[in-house]
Amino acid sequence: MTDIESGEPEIVETLNGKTIFITGATRGIGLAIALRAAQDGANVVIAARSVEHDPKLPGTIFTAAAEVEAAGGVALPLRVDLRDEAQVRAALAETAKRFGGIDIVVNNAAAMALADTRHIDMARFDLMHQVNLRGAFMVSKFALPFLERAPNPHILMIAPPLDLREKFFAAHTAFSMSKFGMSMMAVGLTAELRAKGVAVNTLWPRSLISTSAIPGIPEGRDNLRASRKPEIMADAAHVILTKDARSFTGRFLIDELLLAEHGETDFARYAIDDDVPPAVGFLSTSSAPRLVIAPPVEEPV
Repeated sequence: MTDIESGEPEIVETLNGKTIFITGATRGIGLAIALRAAQDGANVVIAARSVEHDPKLPGTIFTAAAEVEAAGGVALPLRVDLRDEAQVRAALAETAKRFGGIDIVVNNAAAMALADTRHIDMARFDLMHQVNLRGAFMVSKFALPFLERAPNPHILMIAPPLDLREKFFAAHTAFSMSKFGMSMMAVGLTAELRAKGVAVNTLWPRSLISTSAIPGIPEGRDNLRASRKPEIMADAAHVILTKDARSFTGRFLIDELLLAEHGETDFARYAIDDDVPPAVGFLSTSSAPRLVIAPPVEEPV
């Protein structure tokens, strides 16, 4: 590996030996990212709250850890409530102690309650902002001392491209505030951490992804067959996390577009039903998405 102080590009084609801290990795997109990293031989931390079986939300930190180990990785399951600063600090410290550092943070955990302002209750509002926004901020903040010592450090937010059109807020202002807040956070962290060589990017699906959240999404209730497997997000995340952190940062990325730019042509393999075209995803646009790249340097005031 290249010394981070040298400023030379870090050539990475695999996550073998890397330590990746993933929030909410017991199921869905988080678990898929964990398993893709495990296939490379990564050290994968499953940081989540689920420790007991729930028929409505399958998967626990222990079942996810077993899958990671079976896929070829080294797993560390940690029960973490992202609302609790002490638990977040302790989990990051335990990760670094166990594996000698932290290379990657994936802020994937999310709470969702889709209702307009009149109908959202404040408990759900607080939960979404505590988990989605404050939790991602806190994990990123307290991971920085470890990331800044890593040779090719990345922070990846599972968050949409920053788009302030009304249609992305109208029916669920509170939830959209929390997710687009993560996107705004990525912009700020990009500027703060560029000189340290820590990459900060966001990733979002173009199409519906088949996860336990789909029944709660208006676009998803009648479109289960039109969704894609979480593996499309995992493969896109793998592309990002194996990029040189100093040069590949400050980007809002869409899974399908990113993979297409890297040579993927067979998107049918991600389909839940080959006979049904993929439906446009939640907080995604029906037109072809594009990469949005944050300015490489701070503009003068």
